[in-house]
Amino acid sequence: MWTVAGRSAEAAREIAAEYADEALLNHSVRSYAFGARYAAEHGLAYDEELFYVASLLHDLGLTAPFDSHTLPFEEAGGHVARVLTAGLGWAPARRARAEEVIVLHMREDVTADEDVESHLLQVGTSADVSGLRVEEFDERFRAELLQAYPRADFGPSFLALFEDQAARKPHCSAAGLVANGIAGRIAKNPLG
Repeated sequence: MWTVAGRSAEAAREIAAEYADEALLNHSVRSYAFGARYAAEHGLAYDEELFYVASLLHDLGLTAPFDSHTLPFEEAGGHVARVLTAGLGWAPARRARAEEVIVLHMREDVTADEDVESHLLQVGTSADVSGLRVEEFDERFRAELLQAYPRADFGPSFLALFEDQAARKPHCSAAGLVANGIAGRIAKNPLG
């Protein structure tokens, strides 16, 4: 229900499971699920494979093996997506789209008309991280999603990753979110 079939999806799932802890992996799946549900409820057509792969890989730049000392985590994660999809035989333009979706998900101003997959990833991650618009999703859907992919210790562990990024990369998007009070939004997330 919250997975996509196919070689690329399976490879993204395998890589995410290998490098992300349970909390971060489950966040990635929940982000996909929230975005896909949002698309269904708003009649948005999107590239399911591209969106799933980007969702599963979007936070790998926060993990130690892929954390860049010079790049924001979303750019590092975009490069991971490019490398993985190159190995899967994706065309250069499609690899660039996977990277772009991951990079742009950190911007709140990307509309569905401009870039539907980036918009869906932004909607999905915002719902899961800080509870933004989470009340728009059916309560049963949320309960089933959280049962299948528990939050574990996601809020505090994710905040720690963002605070680390902010301290080391003061001009990155994570630093901006930390400065603008993401800790309080994470703490108030109705998902827990």
